[in-house]
Amino acid sequence: MKRVIMKFGGTSVGSGEHIRHVADLINNHLGKGYQMVVVVSALKGVTDALIEASEEARSGNRDHVHKLLQKTTEKHVAATENAIKNKSIRKEVEQTLETTLDELEKVFTGIIYLGELTPKSKDYVLSFGERMSTLIVWGTLRDLGLSVQYFTGKDAGIVTDSNFGEARPMMKVTAHQIKQKIEPLLEKRIIPVVTGYIGATQDGEITTLGRGGSDYTATIIAAALEADEVWVWTDVDGLMTSDPKIVPSAKVIPELSFQEAIEMAIFGAKAMHPRALEPAMEKEIPVRIRNTFNLQNPGTLIVMEQKIKPKDVVKGITLIKNLALVNVSGAGMVGTPGTAAKIFDILGKNNINVLMISQSASEANISFILQREVLERAVSTLEIALLASGLIHEVTAEDDVCVVAVVGAGMKGTPGVAARMFGAVARRGVNMRMIAQGSSELNISFVVKETDGEKAVLAIHEEFKL
Repeated sequence: MKRVIMKFGGTSVGSGEHIRHVADLINNHLGKGYQMVVVVSALKGVTDALIEASEEARSGNRDHVHKLLQKTTEKHVAATENAIKNKSIRKEVEQTLETTLDELEKVFTGIIYLGELTPKSKDYVLSFGERMSTLIVWGTLRDLGLSVQYFTGKDAGIVTDSNFGEARPMMKVTAHQIKQKIEPLLEKRIIPVVTGYIGATQDGEITTLGRGGSDYTATIIAAALEADEVWVWTDVDGLMTSDPKIVPSAKVIPELSFQEAIEMAIFGAKAMHPRALEPAMEKEIPVRIRNTFNLQNPGTLIVMEQKIKPKDVVKGITLIKNLALVNVSGAGMVGTPGTAAKIFDILGKNNINVLMISQSASEANISFILQREVLERAVSTLEIALLASGLIHEVTAEDDVCVVAVVGAGMKGTPGVAARMFGAVARRGVNMRMIAQGSSELNISFVVKETDGEKAVLAIHEEFKL
């Protein structure tokens, strides 16, 4: 019997009609003999609304918080009414939602009175999105006559550290608890319905798993239960060769390796967060990305093995915008050990993340890419810390750049890939500002002016006939 963990994203459960469709989909697969655990994200837009309400509560804006709570209530009540036909089940779900929303209102009142929002209280607020959406999915599945049991991530046994906002699971204790609590239900054909995104510390304090958290919940559970596959249901057909908004002819990539998927995810492809892929990768559990609204499409399968076909040299091209390029130069850097370490230590201590690095062999300059919003802070911090020491001569920056990342296992050991790539871009009249490639050869990234980014992506997509 095939054991599958199914995770449904916010768009898949965006309305009552969508939730009903998801319940039918689950019911159909149960009829095919699958053992299933269902993981649910918050309804589309709810997490953002909760973040906004938290900030308003910290500022003491009671009216704004009340309006956002009202909207959130209406959204969940409407979804419940459209998803659940049985009156007594619907009433039960509505009453539990009401209790949950009352609790949320009390949390906001506390934040308003204290005038502070700690990472711990923010995680507690954000947990309500998944708690409410999962409740509606649970009720809808019961409405179809299925045996289901509702769990928060905490109830299911996901134990994390206390790094609120980006908590990491303690896999040994988590795996033991999930196996103990969930496995017996699967044997009895009961479907566990689990909130995505949420865990708890060993003291029982609610934590969230950060970006891609619901995907992470799904792979944590899959690793603990040694599932056959993880299915991530979303609103796209799978991972695309590029952004269809830039390249209308972009196609779904039928299969790629975990390493390729990680490279694409890091560079902004609409895929799983790299952290979320970790548990599945460690246990070699395939992950499938599928479209909830296009069931005929098998989607993208992510597997351990890198299958390389001669014509599939490049698999995907992604474009990352809103970036800036910083160049640190000076003759004092040449032959001075630890210069790069000093530069990146200063940035790290100021919570500035670097996306890409390039250094010439002369050691006279180091270039790197970061988010545009932190550019001023990065430049002023480096100037204050390093200019007076004589180690560097100047710090210059460009705030109108983007990164094009080209990914594919077939590039490894294939001569002339970079030449074809750069030739195609040059023929479009696009100038490259910086280039970086790791020794894995899975990814070649380069920097161009933001106005040239889409031209460069189109040129490479055409060159490799993706």
